[in-house]
Amino acid sequence: MKEDFIMVHLQHACTSCCILMVSGKRWVCNQCKNFQICDKCYDAELKREERERHPTNQREKHTLYPVEITDVPSDTKDRDDILESEFFDTRQAFLSLCQGNHYQYDTLRRAKHSSMMVLYHLHNPTAPAFVTTCNICYLDIETGQGWRCEVCPEYDVCNACYQKGGIDHPHKLTNHPSMVDRDAQNKEARQLRVLQLRKMLDLLVHASQCRSAHCQYPNCRKVKGLFRHGMHCKTRASGGCVLCKKMWYLLQLHARACKESECHVPRCRDLKEHLRRLQQQSDSRRRAAVMEMMRQRAAEVANNAG
Repeated sequence: MKEDFIMVHLQHACTSCCILMVSGKRWVCNQCKNFQICDKCYDAELKREERERHPTNQREKHTLYPVEITDVPSDTKDRDDILESEFFDTRQAFLSLCQGNHYQYDTLRRAKHSSMMVLYHLHNPTAPAFVTTCNICYLDIETGQGWRCEVCPEYDVCNACYQKGGIDHPHKLTNHPSMVDRDAQNKEARQLRVLQLRKMLDLLVHASQCRSAHCQYPNCRKVKGLFRHGMHCKTRASGGCVLCKKMWYLLQLHARACKESECHVPRCRDLKEHLRRLQQQSDSRRRAAVMEMMRQRAAEVANNAG
């Protein structure tokens, strides 16, 4: 299925042995576009007879030139901001987002558009997730071209209906923010959300290692209290306990971003293993779906040929 995916090669691969070249030199041919070999294969190339050297079965042989390989940096920590969105917390939330906005993935064109819009919602958490419609004329309202009730969450009026007047609504209506204002709000909200998330995860790691009864770290005792509550709570998150749900939310956020093999945060290792199993199950279902699709295609081709 390589034609259906974008393949990103982070390192050059040797044409001969197919091993990734991460250090030393790679030997390239200026006449052959995709030919490059590692130092080991280059030494073997020099030991070959003249007629077996690159390119084989041709009288004129090409010269190979060395190119230094930039070593993998010692610090490979991902410094990208952690982005969290309620639409990606559960499968049902993502399905609701796609259904509400008619995002589809059945064709390449629709998949590109849907992916672009999903990324827009991820990077713009304050933007409305669904298209708003006028409660009077029932037409879609463009960005910055409508009025919204400050009290009723789903009462919007377009500019045309607002200017006509005669709107029978008891509460005050405010103008929708423009694209410039919304972009500024999104940027500020995203920065604030990332900062709060980082502080929250740092606090979780600190509280899991802190043994001081009078720790001065802000909110350290609150997180320790959540840990103690989670050990003795009989209701649990599955039963609707608000504190347990809050603790599990923090632990899951940490487990997704944690790269430490010996992490001291409670249940971190278990959650990592759970996420790994979920990923394996997802991969297995995807492979099974692909195999079924290929089987159906083969059956269709066989029927058409018959």
